[in-house]
Amino acid sequence: MSESSPAARPPVLARRLAGVASSPVRDLLALVARPGVISFAGGLPAPELFDTEGMRAAYDSVLSGPGARRALQYAPTDGDPDLRALVAARMTARGLPTTADQLLVTTGSQQALTLLAAALLDPGDTVAVEEPTYLAALQCFSLAGARVVPVASDADGLLPDALAEVVRRERPRLLYVVPTFANPTGRTLPAARRAAVAGIAAREGLWVVEDDPYGELRYRGEPVPALASHAGAEDVVLHMGSFSKIGAPGMRLGWLRAPARVRPALVVGKQAADLHTSTVDQAAAAAYLASHDLDAHVARLCAAYRERRDALVGALPATLPEGATWSDPDGGMFAWVRLPGEVDTAALLPRALERDVAFVPGAPFFCGTPDRATLRLSFTTHTTGEIEEGMERLGAALAA
Repeated sequence: MSESSPAARPPVLARRLAGVASSPVRDLLALVARPGVISFAGGLPAPELFDTEGMRAAYDSVLSGPGARRALQYAPTDGDPDLRALVAARMTARGLPTTADQLLVTTGSQQALTLLAAALLDPGDTVAVEEPTYLAALQCFSLAGARVVPVASDADGLLPDALAEVVRRERPRLLYVVPTFANPTGRTLPAARRAAVAGIAAREGLWVVEDDPYGELRYRGEPVPALASHAGAEDVVLHMGSFSKIGAPGMRLGWLRAPARVRPALVVGKQAADLHTSTVDQAAAAAYLASHDLDAHVARLCAAYRERRDALVGALPATLPEGATWSDPDGGMFAWVRLPGEVDTAALLPRALERDVAFVPGAPFFCGTPDRATLRLSFTTHTTGEIEEGMERLGAALAA
């Protein structure tokens, strides 16, 4: 370059990414991958419980015979008709009447959340979330340019009176909630509160996104009807589901049950995003649902996870310092802990990693002022023996 040439100017990133932090859970998963670490950090299904034989048979069936090439071709944007019909029947059997025409198959439920943000939010719109909440949802809304505000909650979840006040004061466009076995707290919103939330949403014209990836993983108690099944929810509640926790997360299959008036916009958004979800994975999932007893598989998952939940929660009194509190979830994958005093669990994490045990600090799950004395523990990935050993290591780290 000659002396008179101007200095090169590097291209810049879009401003919308400036305020979106990397997920500490995803970053931590890479850090704890070394052998010997017992990680309570990631919300991962137990790989030894995957139905590999059933999945292999499903893929073999769709890649055999005259229909094999069709499974490798482009597909409809809204999803495989057979898969949508099977998922709709399963949702109906679980108490949420659903037709195939109400469903959109997505590349994991995370894509469903991204599509909803694109279809329902303009930059600068306000989103209300239960506090604390799923941190990837916070990432998604931040990327969409939304302003996120918290709704107060207690041990049973979101408080309807607090929601009504937030709606009055902030005028949010959308409410996001994980009402059953919530991530990160494990708590479940009672039916009466769900009815109250549906009533507020219908009265105020508020979209509600009901994220339900864990609902089938119940270990005690009776199921609570989906928020989308309550009176007034028909035109305002969008219900998200996933194959990741009851099937296999590597297939990246989710679904979205949407009111008729918003579904066309979601389909256009998905066309722009990826045209359609993997044809062969959808076909294999449909074949699996048609030929295998998923209810029996889920029952096996629940039996194993119940023991693991009991092992972790049962070890907490001896693991945690006096004055600590924790959730005792009826299902799902997580227990939520608060340590006494003004401790910062992010500062405690390196001490835990030195002892080959990991957890997720609680602060990233808050959109408002974080409670830094909190942490999340996932109990599904490890055997009961590994959980007991991990709790001993965690206790030693906290005592230090």
